[in-house]
Amino acid sequence: MNESLKRLLSGVVYVALLLIATSYSVTSFYILFGVFMLIAIYEFCQLVNLNKILPILFGAFIYYLATQFKTTQFNDVLLLLATLFVSVKCLHLLFVSKKGKIDKLSKYIYVIGYVIFPFILITKIPFGIKGFNPKIIISIFILIWTNDTFAYIVGKSIGKHKLLEKISPKKTIEGFIGGILFSVIAGILISKFYIQPKPNHEFISLLIWTISAVIISVFSTLGDLIESKFKRIAGVKDSGNIMPGHGGVLDRLDSIIFVAPFVYLFYQILYYVS
Repeated sequence: MNESLKRLLSGVVYVALLLIATSYSVTSFYILFGVFMLIAIYEFCQLVNLNKILPILFGAFIYYLATQFKTTQFNDVLLLLATLFVSVKCLHLLFVSKKGKIDKLSKYIYVIGYVIFPFILITKIPFGIKGFNPKIIISIFILIWTNDTFAYIVGKSIGKHKLLEKISPKKTIEGFIGGILFSVIAGILISKFYIQPKPNHEFISLLIWTISAVIISVFSTLGDLIESKFKRIAGVKDSGNIMPGHGGVLDRLDSIIFVAPFVYLFYQILYYVS
């Protein structure tokens, strides 16, 4: 079986599994992302050369508490702030830090705030006033996939100026802008045909999904670059090999885990404003 066919088949299985588990029930959604989280913890610990047992046990324990017991708004805000703090630390590593190594304390901070906490936030994003709405998380993935696809197509076609060549040589500024533009178009289509807002709420929904598309495009690209930085420090191409042709779970979910805190922050702002 050639590499392209392997990549296609594993990609189809991944997308089908994600769509089915997310749409079927809250329980299947929790289980799938819990499994994704544990694999991602394993891969990240492998990437930064950190003992895996303690992070995996901690991640499993806190994920179980977060998904099986009702949390307070105060706890959710603390979780968000802690995750955003580590996100800023990741951005510092990406743009400022010249270090070729990561100290042990930072490794633990990253595995908690860059991997574990974002997965917990992902499980909170699809819940609104009316309970679990799988269309929200599916729409976020659609926007990420749209951004990735058209950033590649536009970059390949007309890209001339490198975005961050030392970290990801193939990414271009033109591709980055193209990804945002097509994500905005996808956001408009999602609002109109998939989310299907109530009468008299069409403009608000359109505005929310347009802003969401921009946030998701920008931070999904940054998430991809940050994971590339971790891989470059480790001297590896992929975080794992569980998905033939795609690498590891972390390679597939690097965008959503970095997007999650910023989307959740945006939704919290909307909640308080409304």
